[in-house]
Amino acid sequence: MLIVIGLLYPDPSTTWPGLRSLALFLFLFAALTDWLDGWLARKFGQVSEFGKFMDALADKVLTMGMFVSLLALGALEKWTLFLILLILSREFLITGLRLVAAAKGKTLAAEKVGKVKTVIQLLCISLFLGQLSLEVDGARFLDPDTNIQIIETLRWSGQISLIFATVLTVFSGIIYLVKYWKYFLDE
Repeated sequence: MLIVIGLLYPDPSTTWPGLRSLALFLFLFAALTDWLDGWLARKFGQVSEFGKFMDALADKVLTMGMFVSLLALGALEKWTLFLILLILSREFLITGLRLVAAAKGKTLAAEKVGKVKTVIQLLCISLFLGQLSLEVDGARFLDPDTNIQIIETLRWSGQISLIFATVLTVFSGIIYLVKYWKYFLDE
């Protein structure tokens, strides 16, 4: 993830123009290998308590790091700060719940809705990275009018998916808290 973020920060007018496209492809590769790792672990029975915890934590680091970076870069509009803070708060709360449960000897696996939430978040980030990539590299390959239309489509799709991801994130957090709140309470 640090490499992806590092590729986004240099000024595109003074560096190699393919950096943002490379960031997009590396992000997609990271998301795909994360999914593949989980699928292979389940297929071959290599699921561990540590793996369940670290996979969820790695997903949170990847998505939250990217959302914060996109916000810092100005790729996300200022009004999205509220949505990012809601997502971030939910992720910290659920991670805290998992840590409390782990201290009590329990591992809380990801729920189905939480996995869908992660996929929507990754899609959202991919749309914004695609927008950034086309803003720099698209004019070299596409007709200017077509490029602008695709950039606008990616921007609007990214914003809609961010709203949807936020609603789903909050909803999945509520489900998780209701189901596992007992771990926050003393016995």
